[in-house]
Amino acid sequence: MNLHQLRFVQEAARRNLNLTETAKALHTSQPGISKAILELEGELGIDIFARHGKRLKRVTEPGRQVLESIEIIMREIGNLKRIGAEFSQQDAGT
Repeated sequence: MNLHQLRFVQEAARRNLNLTETAKALHTSQPGISKAILELEGELGIDIFARHGKRLKRVTEPGRQVLESIEIIMREIGNLKRIGAEFSQQDAGT
């Protein structure tokens, strides 16, 4: 599990499950997005998204819970970055 996978799942949900739009927004390839999501689902042992063929159709119930956790994780990463920025600037003079 890595942050890229979490970011891809989060952005896919935000982009109405459109992986082409997700890839454009994240400046990466659509096949890379698909592969990362499948790998995360395999690691978790659940389907985050219900599919029809290769298309994502909806977020599953376990997927909703995963998305809630991803939101918390991403918010905390933002907090960590903010803390780092605040403390790294303390050594600078005014």
